[in-house]
Amino acid sequence: MSIIKKFRRWRTLAPAVALAASVLTVLPASASSSASPPVKTHVKPTVVLVHGAWADASGWDGVTSRLLGKGYQVIAPANPLRGLDEDTAYLKDFLATISGPIVLVGHSYGGAVITNAATGNKNVKSLVYVSAYAPQQGETIGEAGALNGADNSLLQSHLVKRPYPGSGGNVDTTIDPAWFPRLFAADAPLSKTRLMATQQRPLSTAAFAGKTGVPAWKTIPAYFLVGLEDLAIPPAAGKAMAARAAKGRTVTIHSSHASMLAHPDAVTSLILRAARS
Repeated sequence: MSIIKKFRRWRTLAPAVALAASVLTVLPASASSSASPPVKTHVKPTVVLVHGAWADASGWDGVTSRLLGKGYQVIAPANPLRGLDEDTAYLKDFLATISGPIVLVGHSYGGAVITNAATGNKNVKSLVYVSAYAPQQGETIGEAGALNGADNSLLQSHLVKRPYPGSGGNVDTTIDPAWFPRLFAADAPLSKTRLMATQQRPLSTAAFAGKTGVPAWKTIPAYFLVGLEDLAIPPAAGKAMAARAAKGRTVTIHSSHASMLAHPDAVTSLILRAARS
């Protein structure tokens, strides 16, 4: 083919080639290739830590610092300790102010409070019981602590009782400071537990009589930690509550009642398991 003929042919085809190139340039990616699936992002839940009787939120310090280090938002509100109905109402309203998923954690009597307060709250994705009560509907914490024939009278025999105004016949209770380290946190540093004994937040006897409503663990996945040296909630009772509430999501450790204080790594690990589930 002569040079002149080749040039004429190229001049004829050039507009078509240019048009095809422009079409390919403006076509959206979805027209030229299959669309990539959307990337799922995991929203970390807010972890709410609820303390129990004869303590305050500072008992969660070791757990809180570990969770913060993992990038979780943590809130440890003050539990009023006035009675199950009142404490439940307070926590229920508190939880309603939090947007997004929640992992709700309770220690000791705080377990009974979360059992009632989380019921019906769709934001609460997991419950974590740390050496805690998880009563059945109609149960008191005393009845739950006596499951499996457990003897929970040791703690009761060392309570100091003091009246308070407007109590309606109830009194405030604290643990005898001389017995506090042994009964509450025998495996924590003695210097720490002696200090805690002087700063106890009292629990009203109204809390012992409060009956649980429909328990949240009926519909919300629950995780349980049982301390095998717990003198406040006997291990036999703790295991019985865990068996019906946690359905296999239970760990046992050699710990006193204050497991979050003496074993923050184990407690944090269980909370993270609940948060990532």
